[in-house]
Amino acid sequence: MKLSSTETYWPLKNAMKHSYPSIHTDLTTDILIIGGGITGALTAYKLVNEGKRIILVDRRDVCGGSTSGSTALLQYEIDVPLHQLIKLRGAKCAVDSYQNGKKAIFDLRNIIDNIGCDCDFEFKKSIYFTTLKKDVPFLKNEYKARKQHGFEISWLSRFELQKMGLNAIAGIESKTAAVMDPFKLANDLLYHCHQKGMQIYDRTNITAIQHQKGKIIAHTDSKNTITASHIIHCTGYESTETLNEKVVDLKSTYVIASESQPDLPEHFKHAIFWDTASPYHYIRTTEDNRIIIGGGDEDFKDARKRDKLLPKKEQYLLKQFFKRFPDLDFKIDYSWAGTFGETKDGLPYFGKPNPRRNEHYILGFGGNGITFSVIGMNSILDSLHNKKNTDLEYYKFGR
Repeated sequence: MKLSSTETYWPLKNAMKHSYPSIHTDLTTDILIIGGGITGALTAYKLVNEGKRIILVDRRDVCGGSTSGSTALLQYEIDVPLHQLIKLRGAKCAVDSYQNGKKAIFDLRNIIDNIGCDCDFEFKKSIYFTTLKKDVPFLKNEYKARKQHGFEISWLSRFELQKMGLNAIAGIESKTAAVMDPFKLANDLLYHCHQKGMQIYDRTNITAIQHQKGKIIAHTDSKNTITASHIIHCTGYESTETLNEKVVDLKSTYVIASESQPDLPEHFKHAIFWDTASPYHYIRTTEDNRIIIGGGDEDFKDARKRDKLLPKKEQYLLKQFFKRFPDLDFKIDYSWAGTFGETKDGLPYFGKPNPRRNEHYILGFGGNGITFSVIGMNSILDSLHNKKNTDLEYYKFGR
């Protein structure tokens, strides 16, 4: 699966700092992690610190899949608003999921500080707004639900939004959100784990998995094998290739990034913005003063068809930006398309699809992929040890 078009921003910004070999011999390990993006890197970090013996493989260069195209908005808000999620999954699961996301942002910051990664992490406010009068009651319901369950938020009027330069009718301001460079963090996490003894092999595709006498044998395209006690799939949208159960609807999504603009207003730089449109649009800035806007999702995953639409989507997103921020400038410097996925409740999938097999998944689908991966990282040990875990119950397969 081609997960993104070729010219995403983060790899061009960072280039390739570390490289790893492909596999060339048969290997044995305790745990095999398949997938070398941000999810695999976070999972590896957790397990390496627990003293586990790990091999990690990726069919591309590490971080070359969805991580390279991620826009890395770190929010506790989920693609499904809280008041709707309560109806879908009940108050306990819904509120805990929002609280989990909030905690994940701070957990991620601690990880970044622990490994000394300069990945442009910055706390910001989150502005959830509407430009449509018909969506104001919806937004008020969301405000009421979050207030009722103790989230620190403020209601923003049209006048308050206009002071921010945002042409919108109403909004909700959350105090806890962040942005970062996901490609840089994932690469630095993998290198940190490699320095601690984890073996990494990129350009290594797993073609088949065989269960044999309590062990799992992974076959590679180079005709080598990796024998492990557990396999953890951190393969994101490509997990649809190995799962029997349909858990996600795949779509195509689009992003543009502006030229660097040193004179961006401070109030604009200190917030991320997303709207109530369906599909929604989101806006953030980068450390080097670029503006990123994404959205324009389409209900197909065909890479050729997706990439062919990119010029049209560039103009669409540019138009959407100027509708919302008419007084700001935006000259396109980068654009890319990627694969995106939505689950039926906006929540991730963790754990073992088949309780009798030691194949585990951490799948952080949707706009919260990175925070979901942190939550999954914190529950992987219980999955490995067959221990009860609330998150493994909330986000289980077959729910």
